[in-house]
Amino acid sequence: MGTGPGDQYRPDHSDDDKGDDNFGGSSRDWCREAVTRLDAGRPEDALTAAHRAADLDPFSEWAHRLSSLAFERLGRDADALPPAREAVRLALGSWPARVRLAAVLRRLPGHWDEALDQVALARRFAPERPGPYVLDGDLALLRAEHSRAAAAYRAALDLDPGHPQARVNLGLTLLRWDRPRAHHDPAWPIEPRETGRARRALEVWSRQARLLVALATLTVAVAALGFDRGTEAKLAGFAVLVLLVPLTLGQARRIRVWPYVPGMLGRDPWLGTAVVSAAVSVVAFAAWLGLATVPGVPSSFDPVWAGLAAIAVLGWPMLAALRALAETWRGRPVQALTEFIRAAGERTARRNAGVALWIVLGRTWSVLVPLVLGALAVEPRAALLAVAVPYPLVGSYRRAGYREDKWLAAATALVALAAAACAAGGTLGSAWSWRAGLGALGAVAIVFALRAVRAWWRGAPGPWRASLIMCDLPVGAEPSVELTSEIRQAFAYARNVVLTYGDSLGPRVVGAVATVGPSGELRLIAETEAWEAIETDPRVAVFAADPLQRRFWVEVRGIALADGDLLRVTPKQVLMGEFPGRHQRR
Repeated sequence: MGTGPGDQYRPDHSDDDKGDDNFGGSSRDWCREAVTRLDAGRPEDALTAAHRAADLDPFSEWAHRLSSLAFERLGRDADALPPAREAVRLALGSWPARVRLAAVLRRLPGHWDEALDQVALARRFAPERPGPYVLDGDLALLRAEHSRAAAAYRAALDLDPGHPQARVNLGLTLLRWDRPRAHHDPAWPIEPRETGRARRALEVWSRQARLLVALATLTVAVAALGFDRGTEAKLAGFAVLVLLVPLTLGQARRIRVWPYVPGMLGRDPWLGTAVVSAAVSVVAFAAWLGLATVPGVPSSFDPVWAGLAAIAVLGWPMLAALRALAETWRGRPVQALTEFIRAAGERTARRNAGVALWIVLGRTWSVLVPLVLGALAVEPRAALLAVAVPYPLVGSYRRAGYREDKWLAAATALVALAAAACAAGGTLGSAWSWRAGLGALGAVAIVFALRAVRAWWRGAPGPWRASLIMCDLPVGAEPSVELTSEIRQAFAYARNVVLTYGDSLGPRVVGAVATVGPSGELRLIAETEAWEAIETDPRVAVFAADPLQRRFWVEVRGIALADGDLLRVTPKQVLMGEFPGRHQRR
């Protein structure tokens, strides 16, 4: 379902609940009811209410925005687009409508650039509101543009220090967070499932290739050295190489987006590393077999022979260990934890705080182990330095007040015990202290493994970076500014309407002719000198007086955009007052 230029979106009410017909009220009453239902987690009922509001007032851009939001909450992103576009058509200068449209467009392949344009317009229309900056940061964060995302979130927090989404997602930028589909650029005009299928094919091939090569290397070595079956073992090794050909071709046929594969490997470095390491393992295994079959190879080639075998066998576990270490030391978890603590009322903040604490614990453990082992091997008294290592972890744990994860509490206590015991063992020369410290370090690894297995078994968030989630609160539900009957009357009968705007010389005032459109926008005919200035800064104010009672004045502040020969002003704020006079003494 779509709309072309000039077409009006017509909502489909086939899924509406007829039982709501007993609810009375105006279109805006139904919009408020839709917001209430959205806040209560009832998007289907909210969609019904939004459709009722649109029936009562087809020109209500708020009703169309809420329809789009309800569709999005139901997971119907394609259906959320037409009402979002209709809201923009009805109110060109509405920043909530622009934000709502951008939020929908970012979820649809091929619309990323348009989403960026809509966010830029929203920021231009409402530089005093945090919402457009937060969505701008979200778009940057989804593309792993962490510096730009952090700048946008900080700009939002300057306007609203308590904004939970900006706080949580700023913490993610400090952790250098990547979305779960890191291989996919949301700006690509293809479905994520296409690149997901290609990613799975590449992962399966790399896993199969590394496993087959490692097992074949061990089998050939054991058969040749242990059972004197070198010739047969080498033939089996070449058979493995032949087997890799159909495996490779089979996975390659599953990849339908080859032009995007280089970009996928660049965006997801661990996927690229896995594919490259698999290719290196296969080449090393082939060279190892070829070197072993060459007669008369001197003994000086033994280190090369052993090195190729080590690459084939140890490449996988070494890569896994390197990835775990790199993920542990990526980003600034202590600073990120501070942001999560400031947004503790948000559910995602609590979850991310727990993951950040596990990351800090992993860093602490990875520092303690080499420090303690190095002290044992070189100078035991150097173990005294271990006392200072757990301080950031213990301080972060106390500040966070995170009591939901007892496994984390146990691991933190074990790390502190290990540091104290090893320091005591190094300074006092106590063997039992050393044993207690080393045992506590080993127990930390066991606790982490048990916690990870428990999370995997239950399908719950685990103590790893992949459990971090982005805060994505619904946007675009803000009510539109209503022009009451008194205000409409003032503009309908006013003899003089004044338009104020700003240009390079300062505030300017010109006369205008104004009417109120069916959607609540002002439609102005103004002098041509105002148009160029409004293109640069669309924020204007329109003033009119009520000519009938001669008591009221009205000022509408809003966003002016050109539409043919007219200026359409979308209200952002309405001010009303009374002129001083004898009527005030009544």
